Amino acid sequence: MKMKTYQYDVAVIGGGPAGLTAALSAARHGSKVIILERNDYLGGNAVSGLPFLGFLDKQGRQVIGGIAQEMMDALTELGMCSGHNRCPLHNSVTVFHPDIFKVIAMKKCQEEGIHVLLHCELVDVNIENRRITQVSVMGKGMRADIKASVFIDGTGDGDVAYLAGCSYEKGQADTGLMQPPTLMFSLCGFDEGKFFDYLEEHPEDLKPAESMQVSKGYDVPYFKSHPSYVFLGLRNKLATLKEEGKNPLSRDTLIYINSVNPGQIYVNTTRILNFDGTDLEELTRGEQEGMEQIMQLMKLLKNEIPGFENSYISSINPTMGVRETRRFSGVKRLVIDDVVKGYIPADTIALGSYKVDIHSATDDSTILTDLEGPYGIPLGCLISNEVDGLMLSGRNISMDAYSLGSARVMPTCMAIGEAAGVCAALSVERGILPNEVPYEDVVTLLKEDNAILSI
Repeated sequence: MKMKTYQYDVAVIGGGPAGLTAALSAARHGSKVIILERNDYLGGNAVSGLPFLGFLDKQGRQVIGGIAQEMMDALTELGMCSGHNRCPLHNSVTVFHPDIFKVIAMKKCQEEGIHVLLHCELVDVNIENRRITQVSVMGKGMRADIKASVFIDGTGDGDVAYLAGCSYEKGQADTGLMQPPTLMFSLCGFDEGKFFDYLEEHPEDLKPAESMQVSKGYDVPYFKSHPSYVFLGLRNKLATLKEEGKNPLSRDTLIYINSVNPGQIYVNTTRILNFDGTDLEELTRGEQEGMEQIMQLMKLLKNEIPGFENSYISSINPTMGVRETRRFSGVKRLVIDDVVKGYIPADTIALGSYKVDIHSATDDSTILTDLEGPYGIPLGCLISNEVDGLMLSGRNISMDAYSLGSARVMPTCMAIGEAAGVCAALSVERGILPNEVPYEDVVTLLKEDNAILSI
């Protein structure tokens, strides 16, 4: 077996939204950085066709800046982002070209001198005297051992922290059930005008669900007003088709995201119930069921929904979008009471404002709960309280399951990742552990980098 050893200041494992911003911010603040990714691209779920939700709060105020906004600016300059659109259902929607996101992500890492290593899977973590000293990855028959002063777990599922033996929670406290994943796909040949005509004739199909709080203006004129939107509806039509035996899906609504490409949309409707994204057998089952649901859904859309008659599948995502798995123990913990109250403590390193969005693990329902304003995510939620030198970034940070329902969206995860990178760089520069870095210094640098930490 071929083996290599690398030595870096900061090692980021996982190149999704949270890992990407962590690597960029650590490098920009003086650290020698490597980012490790199992896919053949950077960006994770940001390249799935999903929009960015959560740049704006319910009042329309921007709560996410920094590198996340920088990425959107770069896409906008290329005509590949439609900007932030206020949404009566999701607060805001930001649509962009997912494949160009890949290009920009790679380019920015190269500009910052970050060593990018793709096609590698994490296989081992080494701990000495409570401190993480090395991670090992494998790919194409080669093993790479990476030594660093600080390691940032941006895997989403917390694979580094898990292999390091850290304690974690999964799912709701009473049931352990986790939100189901979705296998996204894109389709072309969609006749938006014809579909809108149908909705104007059938306004009952604009109501997303009984449990969802929707502001006034969630209607066809809203969808026509801006190229960034998410459609969530057809609840009445799908229920009728279910009664007629024409709808085999376990979903009460159709969800699709508009695209910067005319006639193309991204469909976020498949749902894999009773699923655990940390289990290989479950991941395989999910991919299989997701593909089967996509074919069933396409048949239903083409045969039953005006505007979809000439549509066709243009791509199926290579991996499922997993909403929830492990959450690890940190120096601090984000709890739902603080989220709902809009508590912004002094050690806030990122704001969240997206609704508490919980997809049922056992049926076709989804609950969206409004937040009146943003809440703060403390720095300690990003720092393991069990393994020194280990930081968390993204949906694996220290928080409860209900807080995850809001904080898991990508712009919030990118803001979290940027803060993790800043803290890691200060830790390396000063020769101290991440939990010894004063939060005031992290906050100061984040503000200098155009992060938004207060409203």
